[in-house]
Amino acid sequence: MFCGSTAAAILGFPILRDDGALHVISDEARSRSGPGVVRHRDLADDPLVIETAGVRCTSLPRTVVDVSRHESRDAAACVADAALRQAAFTPPGTYDERAADELKDDMRRIAATTTRGRVRAERVIGLADGRAQLPGESISRLRLLELGFAAPSLQVPVPGPHGRTFWVDFGLDDVGAWGEFDGRVKYRELPAASGRNAFEVLEQEKRREDWIRGTTQRRFARWGWGDLKDAATLGRRLAAFGIEPPTAGNST
Repeated sequence: MFCGSTAAAILGFPILRDDGALHVISDEARSRSGPGVVRHRDLADDPLVIETAGVRCTSLPRTVVDVSRHESRDAAACVADAALRQAAFTPPGTYDERAADELKDDMRRIAATTTRGRVRAERVIGLADGRAQLPGESISRLRLLELGFAAPSLQVPVPGPHGRTFWVDFGLDDVGAWGEFDGRVKYRELPAASGRNAFEVLEQEKRREDWIRGTTQRRFARWGWGDLKDAATLGRRLAAFGIEPPTAGNST
């Protein structure tokens, strides 16, 4: 039965770091890992098993717990957010808090049966939010918390012209600012999918940003993967737009 990051990939969750190995659960006490295969015995206790296209893997909540216990916090946050998004988010901005809380409760129940990495898993579960649409948004939220910002609002609706609604990735409400993570999808895949060229997409984004800033009177900052190397790097990017955390220190 596949587990950990391999199970996460089977379930369609983003894998931030691929070690190139298949992670499986072994019931045999003397079994050993071999080339390209990592066998686990000390994993969360959960009787549920999912079968997808004939492939058996750990259940969704158990997979999140196992990844949270054994992978980096960045990688775990991406998987946890994606799991909650699958269970509780309906585009463009409907989030079922009850469904999200129920899934988190399942994760916490499984995490409570573990010893190694339990605290790490509980922290990831506590921070997880299915409104994050991309891995870059998940990691952005972690960096913002590390910088000392309050937990940002996610996928915030802003009334636009002619009855439209603009959705903003991050509302930095404690400092009266907006933030957005810009990945490659918006400027590479979106034009092709919508029949527009990159220039048209950029022009529309500029008009959207101008409207949001003008109607809300809030500062607006964008960043990309290169700004998420660590909290200090993102902090310098935000400071260039006059956006700084209200207090110094680390909130996580």
